[in-house]
Amino acid sequence: MNTEMQLFSISRKKKPEYEHGVAHKVYGNKLNQDFHANAINLKWCTDFTYLFLTDGSKHYNCTIIDLHDRSVISSITDKNITADLAKRTLEKAIHSQPGIDLSKLMLHSDQGSQYTSKEFTEFCEKLGITQSMSKAGYPYDNAPMERYFNTLKNDLIYQHYYHTEDELYTAVEEFAYVQYNHVRPHSYNNYKTPYEARYGVA
Repeated sequence: MNTEMQLFSISRKKKPEYEHGVAHKVYGNKLNQDFHANAINLKWCTDFTYLFLTDGSKHYNCTIIDLHDRSVISSITDKNITADLAKRTLEKAIHSQPGIDLSKLMLHSDQGSQYTSKEFTEFCEKLGITQSMSKAGYPYDNAPMERYFNTLKNDLIYQHYYHTEDELYTAVEEFAYVQYNHVRPHSYNNYKTPYEARYGVA
């Protein structure tokens, strides 16, 4: 019957193993599961997630959200999970926020080698950004990022097939900056969209 009606289940691919590098510097958990911020650009969370094309090739998305309103501040997808991708995502986030005071910004992540690398930690130190890190193997310390990635995958990724990088990258960006930020109400914002909560739009 399923074949006749052209009904097919969507199978989720097994989570790939990440390669763990040697940490240059690990920071304590300064955020301490306080996922509230009374102003924009005070507390950002970031993480990576894996995505697949139909040919089975893995790609990685790095995203930064602002805990004030859960806005996606920056999102970049690439072939490799690297410190450079983390750095480029942070640079993109900073450039999107004119007048930001980086000395007041806390960036929370896990202890992945991308965030503990010399390249990334020295970049943050140079800009005066405070780094905070989850306890190893404890995703609850970065729960808002986990929730965003679950939403991304359930509402977008698992509903479609992506044959090319361009298809995947464009879909992820449109979801983040349009659907998620401007269209989808968020319970954290009393069911306003992140954009409405961020800019006081009625």
